[in-house]
Amino acid sequence: MREKLLSVATGEAAGGPEGIVSRPAWGVLKAAVETIRPWQSKDGSIDFAAEGAPGKADVDAELERVIASVEELSPLVPHDAEYHRALVADLRRWAEDGYGVPDFLDSLLAFQPASDRRDGLEHLVVFAMYTQNGNPDRNLEAVALRVVWPEWLSELERTRYDNPMFVPITFQDFTTGYDTNSAVLFPETVAVREVPERFTWGGIFCDREAARFRKVTQAAVDTLGLDLPEDAARLVADQELAQQTFVLWDMIHDRTHSHGDLPFDPFMIKQRAPFWMYGLEELRCDLTAFKEAVKLEADGYEQGRNVQYAILFDRLFRFPVTGDRVRNYDGLGGQLLFAYLHKHDAVRWTDNTLRIDWPRATEVTNQLCAEIEKLYRDGIDRPKLNHWFAAYDLVSTYLSPHPGSRWAKGPDALDLTLAPRKLVDDVLADEFPLSMFYEALAKKLRNVIASTKGITATGAGQEAA
Repeated sequence: MREKLLSVATGEAAGGPEGIVSRPAWGVLKAAVETIRPWQSKDGSIDFAAEGAPGKADVDAELERVIASVEELSPLVPHDAEYHRALVADLRRWAEDGYGVPDFLDSLLAFQPASDRRDGLEHLVVFAMYTQNGNPDRNLEAVALRVVWPEWLSELERTRYDNPMFVPITFQDFTTGYDTNSAVLFPETVAVREVPERFTWGGIFCDREAARFRKVTQAAVDTLGLDLPEDAARLVADQELAQQTFVLWDMIHDRTHSHGDLPFDPFMIKQRAPFWMYGLEELRCDLTAFKEAVKLEADGYEQGRNVQYAILFDRLFRFPVTGDRVRNYDGLGGQLLFAYLHKHDAVRWTDNTLRIDWPRATEVTNQLCAEIEKLYRDGIDRPKLNHWFAAYDLVSTYLSPHPGSRWAKGPDALDLTLAPRKLVDDVLADEFPLSMFYEALAKKLRNVIASTKGITATGAGQEAA
């Protein structure tokens, strides 16, 4: 099983072991993109009237370098040929239109990585886009990546966890927008003239997720004096094993957004809701993945146990202390999981040492999953505002609301003549502040978390051979 596990991402593209990033044209492409990016406004356009703006001829020259590099590299990834032809057309139209707001709809529709998920398959991607949890502006970006699709994962997707849009990937190289905390490549982020009816793929960089998980978890373990089981210690030490753990976790999490008793659009894309609703949805998906991982372990999959460790460690150690305290819904989910485990004696913080009762942690984590599932099932029969209050009651049972919270005082403290979406304005940015435990942990881990910006497998290190 171990040998099978470590077979991920060994495929080689036509460009050789290092693929397109080993070619001089990749360096030219990166340099040209990096030259153009500072000239762009937030919406991706270039304002030639702005102070210090380049001349159009200067931008034209750099864009031609981008186009020439794409055309030179494209034969190395022939499966991207149609996309690259559309990309070149979109780039030339952007220039012809005077570098207004860019439109990459045609090339976005031509890029379909989920249609061919061969392990090790390489892609060269260029779009004007923002990078989620990274750069909020729609700058031109270039990224070289490989697909991670080992046979064991493909078999599980075929037989147990159908998810035809899921594309696990690893970085080969990238421009500045990905020298951030972003670990996804989503079509929703691309600058387009109109939003397509539906998106057909979503990419998640398992190497970055695994690398920052390993670094933060090890720092937390050292800080908290946690004694890890041998298999958990091996997971934290081994980048390849961690990557495979994350591709399975991500595949199950991703599909869960559209599975189960759902009282509302699970992605909440077109809704304005209190941030704890987003936090519960993300936590529901992770806890569903945890529950499925328990089943996989019982069926003999080593990955099942590793997914359980990864969800617990990432949720307990990294999520609550990462990011700012402004509607931090993933942080809230991590806080809730810790508090639930703590209040049910699955974790104990005693003598400045964290102890986890592993069998009980599994039982209690599944118990929280069941509570959230019941909340959702009951929500089908509730008005929206009542459902939000029920969710608030669940969270506030385990987490203390801010003493100044109006929501904590109940419906009588709110103007219920307003539409529910207007009442979101009464939610505090930090409705559920960090506990004293997490305030202290955040100070200890601050520098480690900051150091994971832009991290990849190369920067994470690997266990000794």
